[in-house]
Amino acid sequence: MPELTLIVVLVIALALIFDFTNGFHDTANAMATPIATGAMKPKVAVMVAAVLNLIGAFLSTEVARTISGGMIKEGEDGILITPELIFAGLIGAIVWNLITWLRGLPSSSSHALFGGLIGATVIGVGFQAVDYDVVMAKVILPAIIAPIIVGVVAFIATRLAYAVTRREVGRPDGRGGFRYAQVFSSSLVALAHGTNDAQKTMGVITLTLIASGYQTVGTGPEFWVIASCALAIAIGTYTGGWRIIQTMGRGLTDVKPAQGFAAETSTAATILASSHLGFALSTTQVASGSVIGSGLGRRGSTVRWGMAGHIALGWVLTLPAAGIMGAFAAGLALLGPVGIVLDVIIGSIVVAGIYWWSRSSRVTHHHLLHDIDDAGHVVRITKTPRKPARRDRKKVAL
Repeated sequence: MPELTLIVVLVIALALIFDFTNGFHDTANAMATPIATGAMKPKVAVMVAAVLNLIGAFLSTEVARTISGGMIKEGEDGILITPELIFAGLIGAIVWNLITWLRGLPSSSSHALFGGLIGATVIGVGFQAVDYDVVMAKVILPAIIAPIIVGVVAFIATRLAYAVTRREVGRPDGRGGFRYAQVFSSSLVALAHGTNDAQKTMGVITLTLIASGYQTVGTGPEFWVIASCALAIAIGTYTGGWRIIQTMGRGLTDVKPAQGFAAETSTAATILASSHLGFALSTTQVASGSVIGSGLGRRGSTVRWGMAGHIALGWVLTLPAAGIMGAFAAGLALLGPVGIVLDVIIGSIVVAGIYWWSRSSRVTHHHLLHDIDDAGHVVRITKTPRKPARRDRKKVAL
């Protein structure tokens, strides 16, 4: 029993570390567009997102129940997965999260988690332990359908926003107000993100407690699990995740306030609906789809399809890549305590290597402010130059 208690503590700690990486990896989902348009300062934006992620984590537990009692089948003696395998799956998810963060790719933390758990379960128990009907219905199909639907909604919303505020001769178009509306819409996305993504870690910890016999099958997360996961994702969100914010804010398309507002409201509505239904949706995929849809909806806007292709490739690779990493870690974990120690050592070396590599091309909130200033500079230099005053002309002549 002492060994079991130790592994449970290790899994809970690792799950909270994953929750932390999920926070800074997915901050861009809510705050990339208001930062890109200058509606919110970067540090203010991540502070607001952190607080609302914290609040959102307390609002629903449907997604947590999907993970803790849906994906992995139950056997005669309870759920088939063991804490050691959950530990291995989390290692795969964390490593893949950090790799995509290093590349600035808004991949799905959710799918990294699912891939890691499935890969570890297949190695440790077998293919029959995974409930593929649940995985298909509540993970894969939403991942395919949701970005398309939210993209269409964002396209229509952007068209409507620009049609309603169409410029008339001699009158302003009224689109400046969308810059302030973005504060509300981006905050709603952050709240929605807390209702969906924080729950995935709650589900993992609950799954561990059920597998270890500390909690009965079919029960949801306890309050201390909800509170700790909410705090971990909030702290992670506050650290920024500036690389992915830069990609989402300007890498896919140049975002204007009305366009950003349309994208954010479409994202929030989709995520909140999925949380209510218990779908473990990728908020990253939804946010990326809405940004692309809004880019197509604004006349004169250009979507950078090359970057979109890279992001889509990351989506496709996330499940299998995290699954392979989780399977490798599970193979070591099955060796016993020695294998767990090897997992910790190898995982720590890989994480340290990624962090060291990131230092050579560091991205901070100052880079985002520089991007906004550059955009404003472009606007300023296109204005008709002012003729120098007579006094200025005399100075020039001298």
